[in-house]
Amino acid sequence: MYTQFFRLNDAPFSIAPNPRFLYPSAKHREALAHLLYGIKEEGGGFVALTGEVGTGKTTLCRCLIEQLPDNVDVALILNPRLDALELLAAVCDELHIAYPRTGASLKILVDALNEHLLAAHAKGRRTVLVIDEAQNLSFDVLEQVRLLTNLETSQHKLLQIILIGQPELTRLLEQERLRQLAQRITARYHLSPLTRAETVDYIRHRLTVSGCPAPLFTPGALAAVHRLSGGIPRLINIICDRALLGAYAQGKFQADRATVRRAAREVLPSVLLPRFWRPLALGAAVAVLIGAAALLGDRSPDGDAASSARQAPSATPAHAPAASPQAAPEKADAKETLVPAISSDRARFEDLLKSKGVDEAKAFARLFALWKLDGDAGKPCETAERQGLRCLSESAGWPVLRLLNHPAVLEFALPGGEKRFGTLTGIVDGSAMVDFDGESAALPLAESPPFWEGRFTLLWRPPVTDVAVLKPGQSSPAVKWLRQRFPAKKKPADPQRFDEALKAQVAAFQKQHGLIVDGAVGPHTFIVLTNEMKRPDIPRLD
Repeated sequence: MYTQFFRLNDAPFSIAPNPRFLYPSAKHREALAHLLYGIKEEGGGFVALTGEVGTGKTTLCRCLIEQLPDNVDVALILNPRLDALELLAAVCDELHIAYPRTGASLKILVDALNEHLLAAHAKGRRTVLVIDEAQNLSFDVLEQVRLLTNLETSQHKLLQIILIGQPELTRLLEQERLRQLAQRITARYHLSPLTRAETVDYIRHRLTVSGCPAPLFTPGALAAVHRLSGGIPRLINIICDRALLGAYAQGKFQADRATVRRAAREVLPSVLLPRFWRPLALGAAVAVLIGAAALLGDRSPDGDAASSARQAPSATPAHAPAASPQAAPEKADAKETLVPAISSDRARFEDLLKSKGVDEAKAFARLFALWKLDGDAGKPCETAERQGLRCLSESAGWPVLRLLNHPAVLEFALPGGEKRFGTLTGIVDGSAMVDFDGESAALPLAESPPFWEGRFTLLWRPPVTDVAVLKPGQSSPAVKWLRQRFPAKKKPADPQRFDEALKAQVAAFQKQHGLIVDGAVGPHTFIVLTNEMKRPDIPRLD
């Protein structure tokens, strides 16, 4: 292949979900944070991650598994085209739970799973069920998955469930008959395509990981890759892989715009190509492949060109295993007392949201009162910065807010796009307390708030003036403060330098607390560090 020609250690654009190649864009970091925080959350329930085909959901899932704390067991289901009985059997297999291989019923499997979860909980272990391609789950299976969240002790849910799927999953969960499941989703995140700048960084990142000694794409080629792929990582990989093959076939050490366009015509379905290219796609593909095969025949006697030509377009398996016939439903195994569609707490929450949550400035004024700040709440971030605080605005969910443990202004979007605001002031007995213009409403953390897509803004106090991020390799007086939190076994040569030993200590702290493990100290890590200091001038939710 072209790897030796370009002096690469690995194929940089394989579509296999290798965590080593995960590009840490802001979107992917935030999505990973949602998953990590969701697993750290002890309230149980669901976390939902959605994204278009090829946006990197499965790669992100693999990266998540590598970063899990040591006390977490994972059951990973990659083929959800199963009935309820088969899914439970697959979960038991993943967790190495013994059960009768013949004649096992839903009740037998649920009892075995419950016994295992109780034993794991007694040992201080947590269990997470991750279901990929969850948009393929049937209603009956989703209902059975929901019932698994009823496995609990008097204080804790025993199973955390992460659903990963295409946008169809969101539409599926919006159905009326799945409202009880939807209310148990504590965090949601949609993974969107990469921007043009992120696409360029993504390509460079994968080349760097592969040991690339030089830029292999011209600026025009990079722009063309983004336009033709729409920022979808899988399509970027397919186009770039074929473009490098084309450059290799032509003896070029860089892929230019024309090579990228030609590669896209070869490997992308015509529906994805610009309209005027479609009639040319088939003929161009045949001509180029014949030429490439001829040129590569001299360089690769084993026929790598032909092999690559067959393999590169395939982003998914040619066929999936057929689902087994649906097992007969066992009504006795799914006993549950039905609850009203809307609880009294939820109804009050929704009423106050619509009637009182109109004024954003009042929501920030309530937040300012918790911080004992003076000033204009109409310009909250400017006012806060003048008093030594910073704003952090994100799209997340209850798990993130519980971890950060700071009051926050929540932004809601009513049907039609009208905005409402409330102030998260505390967490009491497993319920979030949200203030709407002086009136407080409680909502269980196991439920997703109505009309909330996760948007929030909180204030935080940097422990070191004018420093919001510390990265390995930096030299700064702020590193001295960090070393006070992480004492070294032996005195560092330069106390103000963020060295590898300190990075390892930070990474261990991040893993312990369910943060993204990157060894850098950003707002989330700073906030969790300062929370441990129990400073009286910092309001908390608990």
